[in-house]
Amino acid sequence: MTQTPPGAAPRRGVLSIDEGTTGTRAGVVLDSGAAHEVFYRSIKVSHPDDLSVEQDPMEIWTATVEVARRAVGRAREEGIEITAVALSTQRATAMLWDRVTGRPLLPAVVWQDRRYAAELTAYETGWDAALLARQGRPVGARAPFLWAARQIAAHPEAAAAHREGRLLFGTVDTWLIWRLTGGAVHATTPTNAASTGGYLLERHAWDEEWIGHLGFPLDLLPELRSDDAGFGTTDPAALGIAVPLAASMGDQHAALVALGGLAAGQGMCVYGTGAFVDAATGTTPALPRPDISGVLAQPGRRQGDISHYSLEAYTSTAGSALRWLCDDLGLFASPKELGEEAGRVPTRPGRTPRFVPALAGVRTPVWHPEATASLTGLTLATTRADLARAVLDGIAHSVCDLIDGVADTMGTPFTRLRVGGGVSGSDPLMRIQADLTGLPLERVSDSATASLRGTAYLAGVAQGLWSSLEEVVEAQPLGRIFEPSITAAERTAQRSAWRDVLIAHLNDPALLPLRAPEPPTPH
Repeated sequence: MTQTPPGAAPRRGVLSIDEGTTGTRAGVVLDSGAAHEVFYRSIKVSHPDDLSVEQDPMEIWTATVEVARRAVGRAREEGIEITAVALSTQRATAMLWDRVTGRPLLPAVVWQDRRYAAELTAYETGWDAALLARQGRPVGARAPFLWAARQIAAHPEAAAAHREGRLLFGTVDTWLIWRLTGGAVHATTPTNAASTGGYLLERHAWDEEWIGHLGFPLDLLPELRSDDAGFGTTDPAALGIAVPLAASMGDQHAALVALGGLAAGQGMCVYGTGAFVDAATGTTPALPRPDISGVLAQPGRRQGDISHYSLEAYTSTAGSALRWLCDDLGLFASPKELGEEAGRVPTRPGRTPRFVPALAGVRTPVWHPEATASLTGLTLATTRADLARAVLDGIAHSVCDLIDGVADTMGTPFTRLRVGGGVSGSDPLMRIQADLTGLPLERVSDSATASLRGTAYLAGVAQGLWSSLEEVVEAQPLGRIFEPSITAAERTAQRSAWRDVLIAHLNDPALLPLRAPEPPTPH
């Protein structure tokens, strides 16, 4: 334990809470920008049926209080002054509660829930174009507002609470802000509101036409505030401290800040169970293109009265593919062994195995939620090392599809790409990824706390702990750089071969225009 020496100025920091889908963590982010000791508690996720995904709002709250109090206690022991609280949360998980009793009226509906996906499909023809233009995203497969409208209609207790002015609606950030301030503030921020499918990108306002069309009562909408606008003071009964609740962000947006996605073209890729690719696009939104599926526009952050926009693309198969091959099929003892085997195959000639890791569908470059994985090109000469290399190649190509999709939507290449997440610890995968992107990749040293740190940086700047986000972000230690080792022509050839594999597997003519032009076939 390292306490502040007598007579020395106390270290200062922001208590940051990161409430994710499967667990909550909290820790103090010091004035150096580094995260101090981080505390964690897991949270249950329930699946009542094949399409429904739910959580207990009170479990989310009690987990948050537990880890935050432990972080506050450790800060006191070590003489660290907590100047503010910051919050990052899973996005689009929504709930209804009673403002008088503070009691949730129903389980929270999690962002992975698809119970209304088939019904929402009917809205696509009439609404997708309008929503893409003003929200940066289509109708999609989830709708927290539709869920809430249906629950109010189906549950007399919720309907009565609404009639009597006692009903509150919000996503996880709104719920935690309300609890942390002792019920004083009912608000949300752009980085959370956008994921609900109800936020007007350029107006910083709710899309009341669409939300009302879903049957949601507009009087239940939380107040919209900037991500760093401040949300009052924390209730001492909650955390034992009364300090400003200074910032609240969606978790991927907070990670983008911490990983340096501040100016247009700067981006991140976080490899976990799936992989997220996000890039800052400046103060004017880069809207999705109809020929590139799965790339969404969103507010990267709203700082003061200025919105800084971003793009995001996602694949659900990265670490999940490695876990499936190692744990479920037992083909490799561990992802580490798979990586070592892959490293024995330094080059990828034309006739080699190909793995398309579409274990949970394909989103980008074309939308095929029903797609399955494939392993092709096997011969009697295929080795375990060939198979391992095919797996890493497939993951890297899938992520490269996201990177290319975001870059093409931006209309400009990435100026910097920082990577993190557990799967990024594979050196062979990072070398392949650098080759396929043609970009140097910087693997940051502490990506596990990126969401925690990013929202703390926003809060700290608002509170005067740092002069700017650039100051604190650029003060963090550099990570390891992976440089491309193949030529542009080799990269083009490998990407073209991958596109051919994808075309054959998906049998989708929408991919054909993306191929390099070929000479006409003589008749």
